[in-house]
Amino acid sequence: MTYTNALLSPQDALVAVMVAVSASDENVRTSELVAIQRMVNHMPLFASYDADRIATVSIMVFGLFEEEDGLDALFGLIRDTLPERLYETAYALACEVGAADGKLAEVEGADVAHEVLVVRAVHGDPDPPQAGEVVEERLREQAGPHPDQR
Repeated sequence: MTYTNALLSPQDALVAVMVAVSASDENVRTSELVAIQRMVNHMPLFASYDADRIATVSIMVFGLFEEEDGLDALFGLIRDTLPERLYETAYALACEVGAADGKLAEVEGADVAHEVLVVRAVHGDPDPPQAGEVVEERLREQAGPHPDQR
C-alpha cells in the first residue's frame, strides 16, 4: 500500500507520531489511546480536526509498521507533512503518550523504540536537546509528589 503526504494534514502527522509511539512496543495500551484522544479533543491545534481521522491514521501507521521499509516511509511522510514550527509539539505529544502508562522509564525495549521513533520522525537529529528531561518531567508529573513530600 502506498501513502502520500497529500493525504495527511499536519494534525494527521501529529496523530501518526502519537500512534507510532504507542505501537512501537507492539502493545497499544488503553492509557495511551486515552491520552491521544484527550489531546486531540482538548488542544487548540486540533480544534478543527475530525477526530474520526484518528482511526484512519492509525490504520496507516499499523500498515506501514508491517512493511519492510515502513518506518522509513512513515518518518518521511511525517517530515514532509509536519511544519518545522510543530516539531517540538510533536515531540511533546509523543512524550505524553509514551508516559501515559507511567512505564516509559522502565528498562525495556519500548523506551528505546519511543526515543528512536520520535527523534527520527520529528527531529531527524539523533541527539535532540533535553529529550530525556522532557520524558522525566512528564513521568514526575504523572507520578505526583514523592511519598516523603506528601
